[in-house]
Amino acid sequence: MLTRNDSLVTEFILAGLTDRPELQQPLFCLFLMIYIFTMVGNLGLITLIGLNSHLHTPMYYFLFNLSFIDLCYSSVFTPKMLMNFVSKKNTISYAGCMTQLFFFLFFVISECYMLTSMAYDRYVAICNPLLYKVTMSHHACSVLTFAAYLLGFAGATAHTGCMLRLNFCNANVINHYLCDILPLLQLSCTSTYVNEVVVLVVVGINITAPSFTILISYIFILTSILHIKSAQGRSKAFSTCSSHIIALFLFFGSAAFMYLTYSPGSMDQGKVSSVFYTNVGPMLNPFIYSLRNKDVKTALRKTLIKFRRETF
Repeated sequence: MLTRNDSLVTEFILAGLTDRPELQQPLFCLFLMIYIFTMVGNLGLITLIGLNSHLHTPMYYFLFNLSFIDLCYSSVFTPKMLMNFVSKKNTISYAGCMTQLFFFLFFVISECYMLTSMAYDRYVAICNPLLYKVTMSHHACSVLTFAAYLLGFAGATAHTGCMLRLNFCNANVINHYLCDILPLLQLSCTSTYVNEVVVLVVVGINITAPSFTILISYIFILTSILHIKSAQGRSKAFSTCSSHIIALFLFFGSAAFMYLTYSPGSMDQGKVSSVFYTNVGPMLNPFIYSLRNKDVKTALRKTLIKFRRETF
């Protein structure tokens, strides 16, 4: 029975993170905990920002959208990933695989540009504080957010559209825990040249452009921090920036390793490195970008006090 792209393959088998039986249960528990922390952290931050009017500022507007992206992003592939640890054969239909591919790419590319918008917001706040309200107006924030989602949609459409033109004849075991571009290209029985060019161009732009912009922003931010006279103020600012930089390095570095150093023999290493931008990043973001922040801690305390009063 043929599918829409005249392929003999009607479903794929997700190989998962590892095929070692003794690791399946520990990994299931580990990634289940990561998923729970991701859901609780991001959903909690979304709720907190929504309920507290003093958090309705550009910085928290971007944080709200980042948490929404991470919440949806993790839910695209993690349930299937967890199933792979407890089931003998984890299958996904052709249509389901292409749908998962589209939404995975949509959210991951959107996250790249949302992180870029957040870095730009911090650059303006620290380096040009007098112009902050004018530069980061409601209109400007809306445009940046819309652009992030639009670029995510464009990138996902380009990759998924190119994938739909390929034929998959006999091989149907995806050497990954999700339907991603590179492991799918390995299974195609038709030429993947166009797809590889699109990967090189689109992924190259979506990794290098945000990375370069974020790098420049943080160079200016760190330069401004060095001019702070108070040693305590410098230490606090460096502590905050260093945690942001580590989170960004994990996200963009692991993604670059997966896509820009690709070779058929490196798929297993790439699969492991992808854990950092697919699972670890969305879990850490709400803690790195918010819980270290005094405003968020204050809002959380007030919300909990209000909840207790209403409950008791």
